[in-house]
Amino acid sequence: MKGVEREVINPRGVPDTLQYGFSQAVMVKGGYRVHLSGQVGVDAHECLVGPDLEGQTFAALDNIAAILGTLGGDLTDVVMMRIYIAEAARYDQEGVVQALRSRFPKAPPATSWVIVSGLSEPEWLIEIEAEAVLPD
Repeated sequence: MKGVEREVINPRGVPDTLQYGFSQAVMVKGGYRVHLSGQVGVDAHECLVGPDLEGQTFAALDNIAAILGTLGGDLTDVVMMRIYIAEAARYDQEGVVQALRSRFPKAPPATSWVIVSGLSEPEWLIEIEAEAVLPD
């Protein structure tokens, strides 16, 4: 990232979250912050990509990447995500891990995961909010 200094923080003495595809913290200097609305597992035509959590997670991350792309950024600019997983998918979180590790192979963002009773549509299993820092 030009004009932005980004450092992931994963100190000893706290859980190793890198194995799950996210960092404990991300420190950023420079650039400007972008807050993205929650993205779900639908395509540009608002069609559900599939009934499984992993597929919906990849689609939500693809939506985040597309939005950042219009601003001149990409997923490497993401510094924080809040992931909301529907109760119905509580025990299927390995798909989320696989998607995160695939999309963020190096220096992943800090992330919070929250189990919720449901999302706006009953077939939606995940919603991901993101914050990114883009160069000035």
